[in-house]
Amino acid sequence: MIDLTIDPKGLENAVALARQRKILIPTFRQLRDPGHVPFSLVRKLAKVGLWDIDPLNLFRLNWHNEPKVQGGGFGPVNYLELPSSLTGVKARILGLVGKWFPTGAHKVGAAFGCLVPRLVTGQFDPTRQKAVWPSTGNYCRGGAYDSALLGCESIAILPEGMSRERFEWLEKVAGEIIKTPGSESNVKEIFDKCWELRKSGQDLMIFNQFEEFGNYLWHYHVTGPSMAELLDDVMKPGDEFRGLVCATGSGGTIAAGDYLKEVFPLSKIGASEALQCPTLLQNGFGEHRLEGIGDKHIPWIHNVKNTDLVIAVDDEGPISAMRLFNSPVGVEYLRKQGVPENVLERLSWMGISCIGNLMTAIKFAKYYDLEENDVILTVFTDSMEMYGSRLEEYDQSRKPITELDAAGIYHRWLLGQCADNVEELSYQQRKRVHNLKYYTWVEQQGKTHAEIQAQWYQRDYWSSIRKLVDQIDPLINEFNQRTGLADEL
Repeated sequence: MIDLTIDPKGLENAVALARQRKILIPTFRQLRDPGHVPFSLVRKLAKVGLWDIDPLNLFRLNWHNEPKVQGGGFGPVNYLELPSSLTGVKARILGLVGKWFPTGAHKVGAAFGCLVPRLVTGQFDPTRQKAVWPSTGNYCRGGAYDSALLGCESIAILPEGMSRERFEWLEKVAGEIIKTPGSESNVKEIFDKCWELRKSGQDLMIFNQFEEFGNYLWHYHVTGPSMAELLDDVMKPGDEFRGLVCATGSGGTIAAGDYLKEVFPLSKIGASEALQCPTLLQNGFGEHRLEGIGDKHIPWIHNVKNTDLVIAVDDEGPISAMRLFNSPVGVEYLRKQGVPENVLERLSWMGISCIGNLMTAIKFAKYYDLEENDVILTVFTDSMEMYGSRLEEYDQSRKPITELDAAGIYHRWLLGQCADNVEELSYQQRKRVHNLKYYTWVEQQGKTHAEIQAQWYQRDYWSSIRKLVDQIDPLINEFNQRTGLADEL
């Protein structure tokens, strides 16, 4: 759960630092609906770049940012709809776009959800403690960025095999970078490093996205309502929302499905993973190349009981499609297949794991035989800004793609995607997946069997977490009042 006990001394120090650095913290309500952000603050944002290290950018940790690098305000939810000419299915596939968050990925919002409750209660003292951000990429980038905006020192932990762009960017923002062995499939090594830091005697706080309910909370209260808003804007008469599909990753983004099920009770939640490391399907083994989704364990904050099906994607598909979408030859081939120009111009808005989510949506549509009036939601977490080096590596190892290659990728991995490696979960199958948490969280990370049982059997377990926003937002407002900055707006 999220502890909201007040530490008076830590709070006093955090308030003083925020006052000194002119840090105003947004509420969850403001991030969910930027219409509640004061106009005077929106006007100030007109002079701030999207990626600038400026505390004002805390108010841009939402899905409504104007799609501009410099000085944007707020507008409709950012999304991309992929047409049948690209997907090969009749169903409408919509993905929320993370490119227009600061750092270029929505994980910066999840990191905010983890850090801010500790900050406004004084449990985390930014004048003496370091914030530790373990991740396979975007979350530690987001955490380091949020730390910089909030005046905190940070330590980023990520596998050494992640893309070069991640490290180059972190070097400019994070106080310290720790590289752990392996790549995307080596989450345990990250956890091991966290235990090493805990035992080091340093004054720090570890914000592990896989167990921090602030991650779940931000997605439930910000991503979920943004998705519902998008559906309200784009669904036509006769359309039906069928479900949210996305990689399980940290268990955060998929929490938006919990919100959507309350609005659309008949909708489903599809959890995606790499076929090369089928944790939910086959209890976890292997290694994959879909950067940013993790594997080999079930996140503590994943509400497995609310997950309807598991969909595994062959990682060769997203890798190949990434090359198709980002080469002149590939784009020209797609143009000849009738893919609209406005979509071709935005294909770079999808990074590797985003394309994995797209293919998951295609498999979902084929599994349920969905038609023109069926709508599927997913998330396009980041963009190709973090993967340019990966394109170079594949062009060198496989040579640049030809028109024949483009045709093969298009027909094999997009139009030819089929409903294999899909499992609709029964009650007992859900329970099997949930119980996999034991090996990571009880045997290795200090949780108890009683806590696992509570997640499954306690009727108000997840709903009680969601209600905590009703306590956190007043704490944020009180914090801002104490700094005196709220009165300056």
